[in-house]
Amino acid sequence: MPFPASVLDENEEVVLDLRPHWRRVLLPLVAVPVVVLLASYLWFLVPAGSARQPLRIAILVVALLILVGWSLRRWLRWVTTRYVVTTRRVLMRSGVVGRRGRDVPLTRVNDVSYERTVGERLFRSGTLVIESGGDRGQVVLTDVPRVAAVQRAVYRLVEEEAQRLR
Repeated sequence: MPFPASVLDENEEVVLDLRPHWRRVLLPLVAVPVVVLLASYLWFLVPAGSARQPLRIAILVVALLILVGWSLRRWLRWVTTRYVVTTRRVLMRSGVVGRRGRDVPLTRVNDVSYERTVGERLFRSGTLVIESGGDRGQVVLTDVPRVAAVQRAVYRLVEEEAQRLR
């Protein structure tokens, strides 16, 4: 789903519209078939007797708690998190039910840097740190895909915005 144009100002265009890296949801998605298979196996493994029904209900409840409480929650958090870079600002939006947002005008950006662990280098992602002049200081975007390219793009846009205002 594209970023809504109603959020943008006049003459502002979306340059990058990103979600956190897909590796953030890899484990929760792999957990779904594993939990379903394990719960199915345990369901049929329960011996006949008076404890059969309560044990089956317990297996079902634990499987649902894992699937909904962990996998679905992480997937929803990933789907509802956006990092958007426009020609005028950097926007962060997140939240499943309640929404959080933060906008940093490119004119307030003092420094753009990134950090990558060994695992993040393998997946070509990282943490983007935007230092802004203002009350709130740093903006940290985690699990940004192609973080080095995003850092260069933000830096280029900061320079273009500074030249435009001169």
